[in-house]
Amino acid sequence: MNRQTVMEIDKDAFFKNIENIKKLSGNKELMYIMKANSYGTYLNKHIDIIKDFKIIGVAIVKEAIELRQIGFKNEIFVLNQPYVEDIPNIIKYNITVGVSDITFIKELIKYNKRVNVHLELETGMGRTGVLENDLIDVVELLQNKNICVNGAYTHLSCPDSDSTFTENQISVFKKEITILRQYFDLKYIHLEASNGLLNYNVDFCNLVRVGILLYGYKSSNDTLNKIVLNPVAKLKSKICFIKEVAEHFSVSYGKTYITDRITKIATVGIGYADGIRRSLSNKGEVIIKNKKCKIIGTVCMDSFMVDVTGVNALVGDDVYIWDNDIITVDEIALELGTINYEILSTISDRVERIIV
Repeated sequence: MNRQTVMEIDKDAFFKNIENIKKLSGNKELMYIMKANSYGTYLNKHIDIIKDFKIIGVAIVKEAIELRQIGFKNEIFVLNQPYVEDIPNIIKYNITVGVSDITFIKELIKYNKRVNVHLELETGMGRTGVLENDLIDVVELLQNKNICVNGAYTHLSCPDSDSTFTENQISVFKKEITILRQYFDLKYIHLEASNGLLNYNVDFCNLVRVGILLYGYKSSNDTLNKIVLNPVAKLKSKICFIKEVAEHFSVSYGKTYITDRITKIATVGIGYADGIRRSLSNKGEVIIKNKKCKIIGTVCMDSFMVDVTGVNALVGDDVYIWDNDIITVDEIALELGTINYEILSTISDRVERIIV
């Protein structure tokens, strides 16, 4: 171990989540979304854990290459439209890619090498995807012996909040799938991600892209009413220094906190370079000896300070940033006005991940 700051990853919790997701998804194939280093958990780096997954989804070609380099042999799907510059590696590492850009497809054809693709359709996400009016032109372009269109997909933009809009997306997608089936033998048809799985049962689709649920965290406010989840990650550091200071003592950069009494201060060896937001300064909390303790002063690059007055805290004691019980990722996200996805995925690589 290189540091006393670690993210503890519970492998058993991960596999329990998979079992619960399978119960919900029925006979549909699961695409295990492991982009952004498996949402910050780094489970994608453990071939012994992922080797039997039939298909893994990632965001960029670089992530797919890293999976190949650790020995993952099954299908890897790149969700996002790649760049022309990615094509040599797509071919070299046998990567399946989502496509919707005509220029990219034309360049792919020029390589005269067999490549598996899923055609992405724009149904209302407003990001990437082929527009309905352009579908036939793209289909004609894909009529090439080296391009194997073995899937089609779209993204639901608000399946947890707008049923009318979502149902329209599903309707558009179904109509376009009917057209595509006249031209291609589609192995995979998919539009449901975590929230789609929880809120819709789209019978003409045969694959579900599961991301945040794999790691045991909510995809929306009512998630836990629909599935049992087991959070896999705990973020932990240790106290590296303790001092007692007098009243009217300033703490950290900018003197943003002044003590109003004799105060026992603990310095914790994790900071914003590790993913602890500076916006937690003077308002965040951590767990020491099973008690919540307030962050005081400005969060520094490599550390922050905590008021441990009245706590029997010692140098070397564990400090949990979140433990999924006393403090959860969702509570931190709410405090910061963001979502749990962002909190998890932005913990930096300076933090060692350990399987427990």
